[in-house]
Amino acid sequence: MPRYFFHIHIGDHVVVDPDGRELDDANVVWGDARELALQLLQGADSDPELLKAVLFVADEAEEIVLEFPLTEALMAEPVDQPEEDGGTLH
Repeated sequence: MPRYFFHIHIGDHVVVDPDGRELDDANVVWGDARELALQLLQGADSDPELLKAVLFVADEAEEIVLEFPLTEALMAEPVDQPEEDGGTLH
């Protein structure tokens, strides 16, 4: 299973993820990045710089596979709309 490293860039400061996470593939990286971002943003009251932070996710070859601004985690996910038989949705 491939390993991905979630490095946090806050201004000029970088918090390096030395251990990484084993994930099935790159398709699940975004979800894990969003979950981590939400956890980090819970502390944004004590450190407003977190609102400017970015997660850089790298693979084992140190190639960046995702650049994820923490504030992107605050955007609502699309909600599936129920379908009705031939009627309009209200």
